[in-house]
Amino acid sequence: MTTDNGSTPSADTEGGLARIESLLALPFPAGEESEDSGVRSSGPGHHLLILRASQDFWDDRSAERVEPAEQEIEAEFSALATALTERWGEPATVDLWPYLEEDAERVPAPEPMGQLSNLAGSMQVWRPSPDAPQPAGRWVGLAVGQADPEFPIWLLAAVGETTILP
Repeated sequence: MTTDNGSTPSADTEGGLARIESLLALPFPAGEESEDSGVRSSGPGHHLLILRASQDFWDDRSAERVEPAEQEIEAEFSALATALTERWGEPATVDLWPYLEEDAERVPAPEPMGQLSNLAGSMQVWRPSPDAPQPAGRWVGLAVGQADPEFPIWLLAAVGETTILP
């Protein structure tokens, strides 16, 4: 496998791809679960995984500290996005902001959209080909998110059922 620039994906990218493949193959649990000290959460119809986290910014939120962390996470996002695009074609961009809004009946957003919308504004989504070995009817999403300025910046992978996508 090669990326657009002809280089071999990094070990981080290969590891991220392997973790995404594992997540795709993992059955959805009947109830909400959190595993790996909060690194992965799962529930009916979804999984959400922190692939990479920067340091936190409680002591120092200066640009000198935040910008390199953002660049590092964005670089890994780009590398994974390139690899996923090579496998499954161009992604769709899903706007997560609408999932923050409550509807008139106060129905919560379906997961993982509810969690993701509190962390990121959008995500890139791929739908694996129907002949892929993973269970059919699933999508893979990548997003960069942060709960608040003091918290780490996260590279997030999500897997969900296609029925919740617009």
